[in-house]
Amino acid sequence: MNEITTSIDMRRTGLRLQKFAKQNGYSVKDIQKYLCLSCPQPVYRWYKGSMLPSVDNLLRLSELFRVHMEELLVKEHSCNLYEEITTFKTDSQALCNRMKAYFINVAA
Repeated sequence: MNEITTSIDMRRTGLRLQKFAKQNGYSVKDIQKYLCLSCPQPVYRWYKGSMLPSVDNLLRLSELFRVHMEELLVKEHSCNLYEEITTFKTDSQALCNRMKAYFINVAA
């Protein structure tokens, strides 16, 4: 039986979190306060890619940035480029559908 695993690219995820924060005009201090963190070090560690936010913090960050949680995470590249491209096309459409449903529910 083949085991399928997905790993998160922590460095690229950190860069993505930093990009979303910058695009939305949030400083590290703003994120620290929003998440009720006692110090800013976790945010810097996320940006650096040395650790990932907890699921709770990912959920809150997705709400803050108004994106789906999955958009905050970057998967490690697979060895099979064809599989990656096919998966990306499928995942992109599924993600669009989930985002539409999410924003329709938030607006309601």
